[in-house]
Amino acid sequence: MKKSPVTCHGLTSTVLDSSLGKPASGVVVRLQECETVSPNMDIFQPLAEGKTDADGRCTQLYPESAPGHEADEFKLKAGTLYKVVFKTKGYFEGTGRKCFYPWVEITFEVSDPAEHYHIPLLISPYSYTTYRGS
Repeated sequence: MKKSPVTCHGLTSTVLDSSLGKPASGVVVRLQECETVSPNMDIFQPLAEGKTDADGRCTQLYPESAPGHEADEFKLKAGTLYKVVFKTKGYFEGTGRKCFYPWVEITFEVSDPAEHYHIPLLISPYSYTTYRGS
């Protein structure tokens, strides 16, 4: 199985629901790539979608057929902006709770495509935290 160039996980390799102290399973995660369409407008194109597993891990963010890329050779591009979108509302509704942030968008720039990029996320119904993982 191919390893995604981007994985999403938090403390101890999970997306953590910090209000419960447990992994957040079933969170929809989308990977998008920035495309400049004019000097004043950037749009993000979808590349891949996955869901966090029972451990809160999302390791399947590997495009099956990204535009302009063959799946076997997909690599992040240096100097390119990417966005990971976590659809948190569905997760919280599934646990019987309301939330203030229906999704979390984390935009980051790739400096070295040879590196692996971890996007950790800690969530609660009214806050979130992220950092550059290793």
